[in-house]
Amino acid sequence: MTEQIETAAPVRQGPRPFTMDEERAAYRDMLLIRRFEEKAGQMYGMGLIAGFCHLYIGQEAVVVGVKMASREGDQFITGYRDHGHMLACGMDPKGVMAELTGRRGGVSKGKGGSMHMFSREKNFFGGHGIVGAPAPLGAGIAFANNYRRQDHVSLTFFGDGAANQGQVYESFNMAELWRLPVVFIVENNRYAMGTSVTRSSAQSDFAKRGVAFNIPGVQIDGMDVRAVRAAADEALEWCRAGKGPYLIEAQTYRYRGHSMSDPAKYRSKEEVTRMREEHDPIEQVRLRLLAGGASEDELKKIDAQARKIVAEAADFASQDREPDPSELWTDVLA
Repeated sequence: MTEQIETAAPVRQGPRPFTMDEERAAYRDMLLIRRFEEKAGQMYGMGLIAGFCHLYIGQEAVVVGVKMASREGDQFITGYRDHGHMLACGMDPKGVMAELTGRRGGVSKGKGGSMHMFSREKNFFGGHGIVGAPAPLGAGIAFANNYRRQDHVSLTFFGDGAANQGQVYESFNMAELWRLPVVFIVENNRYAMGTSVTRSSAQSDFAKRGVAFNIPGVQIDGMDVRAVRAAADEALEWCRAGKGPYLIEAQTYRYRGHSMSDPAKYRSKEEVTRMREEHDPIEQVRLRLLAGGASEDELKKIDAQARKIVAEAADFASQDREPDPSELWTDVLA
């Protein structure tokens, strides 16, 4: 039987209004991620991308909303569903796509692939293939911020499946003990690698997972970029005030399988269609922009620009050369 899924009620909006300019920025950023991921899926099917590839389609509002609340210098770290986070952080789409195809122009010189990219310049501290790994690493980044007396916050993303890993709770404990400025963000896309949260988690309200460690938490509609931005505003204010970590559960939904090799037969097509039609994060913003006076032509131009950027990235990633064999001996500790 198909599980009935409802989105959480949006968190109460804070004092900051969500302006039409911000709606446009959110629309542009989410649409770029959507078009990039669609193209990545096509290139995987063509054999240009090998190995694992996890698409972020459907979850765009989470990282875009958090990014909108962040300040210059705040750090981002996530798991292996990471392309959207890189683009939200401002990394070059050409470099990200070239990394997917294993080319020398990739952000990790073609040696990291889909799951392992990094940009110190953009304060993106990586996608990580180990399930649950962002939690201790993100806490470590927050410890460094405290040690260096920097007013930065570590924005640490992981999924509902990773939320059941033991290292996550060790990190919660240490983060609260040391009052570390870290926001733990659970991107609950409902199915982990393919098992519903109701079948795999004794406590499926992930916002409550920090209670044992005195970490405040909030459950929000992760398909609404306004709700995400509002929750992130509150969380970042809490951390910058020296009160320690904060936990956000963003209830979201991935439209594709866990990875490109997953046919996603554990849920019905009707469920996916309903989520797309009733809760799509990009469509919500598009409708608000139209209601606010934006024209269809303006929004089509934004889409055309996103497609142009992605097409150029795909061309670069297809034509760039592969790394020289000598690269096997660089950037490694031997």
